Amino acid sequence: MPAAAQMTTSSTSTSPSSSSAPPLIPLLPETIGAAAKRSKKNPRVPSEMPALELHPTVGEYPVDYTMHAENRAKVINRLRETDGVAPRGVLLLRGGLAANRDETDHEPVFRQESTFHYLFGVREPDCLATIDLETGKATLFIPRLPAVYATWMGEILPPKHFQDVYKVDQVLFVDELASTIKKGQPQKVYLNKGYNTDGKAWSAPASVDGLDGLETDSSTTLYDAIVECRVIKTKKEIDIMQHITNLSSEAHFEVMRRTRPGMREYQLESMFRHWVYYNGGCRHTAYTSICGCGPNSAVLHYGHAGAPNDRTIGENDMLLLDMGGEYHCYASDITCSFPANGKFTADQKMIFEAVRDMAFAVMDAMKPGVSWPSLHELSYRVACERLKDAGLLTGSVDDMMAANVGAVFMPHGLGHLIGLDTHDVGGYPEGGRARDPRPGHSSLRCGRDLADGMAITVEPGIYFIDHLLDKALKDPEASVAPFLVKSELARFRGFGGVRLEDDVVVTADGVRNLTNCARTVEDVEAVMAGRITNRNQLFKKCYTDA
Repeated sequence: MPAAAQMTTSSTSTSPSSSSAPPLIPLLPETIGAAAKRSKKNPRVPSEMPALELHPTVGEYPVDYTMHAENRAKVINRLRETDGVAPRGVLLLRGGLAANRDETDHEPVFRQESTFHYLFGVREPDCLATIDLETGKATLFIPRLPAVYATWMGEILPPKHFQDVYKVDQVLFVDELASTIKKGQPQKVYLNKGYNTDGKAWSAPASVDGLDGLETDSSTTLYDAIVECRVIKTKKEIDIMQHITNLSSEAHFEVMRRTRPGMREYQLESMFRHWVYYNGGCRHTAYTSICGCGPNSAVLHYGHAGAPNDRTIGENDMLLLDMGGEYHCYASDITCSFPANGKFTADQKMIFEAVRDMAFAVMDAMKPGVSWPSLHELSYRVACERLKDAGLLTGSVDDMMAANVGAVFMPHGLGHLIGLDTHDVGGYPEGGRARDPRPGHSSLRCGRDLADGMAITVEPGIYFIDHLLDKALKDPEASVAPFLVKSELARFRGFGGVRLEDDVVVTADGVRNLTNCARTVEDVEAVMAGRITNRNQLFKKCYTDA
């Protein structure tokens, strides 16, 4: 999803009333077939729509839980090399807490806190854990459940079960935590406290009664060490990310094949969520799906409660679908853009290919040591060049760059770190490169130099956002307006936008693209016309680790 959090207001819906809304597109093959036969009576159910093929359990992936032991070892080794860290310290971590919705007894499906998952892989809520810095011993503390739990929630499993599943050294109950820590007589207890530069919030460190007399460290020492370890992925992490990106790429492919004018945006979201869950066991998606058509495709974080993917798709609309599944808490984040009717107009093709060129130029330039902000600049340069070629901009591209014209058309960042969080931690580490305050640049979520093993999204876009165009054209300092060809830009009012987003991993000499979606005009049109029915037939600009 785009690397800029933006408050949006609900777009004026042009959808018909509920009585005239198109029917839900059935997802089971036999019901799709039945709907197709009825298409003459209801032209909003296209007879040529391919059946959604479902493959039970094909997406199951055997997670190797030793990956979490490896993650713990990375953190321990980093802390041992950090000045001032007590050699006989203990790390105290808090897992996520079960919570009901408001004052009701409805408990939403729990999703583990990301750092706790990184270190332990535990699915259950209300747990804590310790790691002994001297020995590396990991102890998981689980809730002591009442007997009635077995009636409502199922068997109460013994500590040995959790020890075997999660590959930790010991499992005890939460009410034994304080006495266990005190018995070890650590020099210091390190708490996981730190500031997330994306969430703009502090983490919630563990709070445990009964640790009186022990020295606790509530600095950011532990948090910073974990963040640096999370930035560089292990092979096991990359394998899981490749798996969920494969699933999400396939789901995008299937949604593209089935999209038709007259459907509702939420039907595309529904198909994606169903596909990754049914075929891949993805109970969670990585973020709220963005399914914008027409002008909604220029709303960067469309799909929120105030604009809930509810517009009817028009015949000539450009669609922007930003959706990603989540597997074992690891995220995928993919955006596809395509015309609703399956055939690009000249303007749609021009903008699509400009964005494609932005993405390819960035990936061509990616390698360890290259600064991410410099690649954001590169994407702006390519955008200005292509928009000038199309007659929408005029003047020197160098002068456009100096005036920051690119931010008018791409007000978000080029991409963000990705992993256990869609916008993963570590974009702006303490002591690193400061955030550039200029528009567009200030929304870039990563200021680092690229490094081998770093996972990051590449998601350039070009959008025609009325209030940004109006502001630029009325700029009292005339820094941007001279470059804008107002008469040519007028026809793009209401066009929306195009974004293409891939998840990539930096390698020793370039990048490996985990994503495989339609990225050329020819492929998009072939997919939507039914000439390409298998994702392996798609063109792919080959960035591999081979």
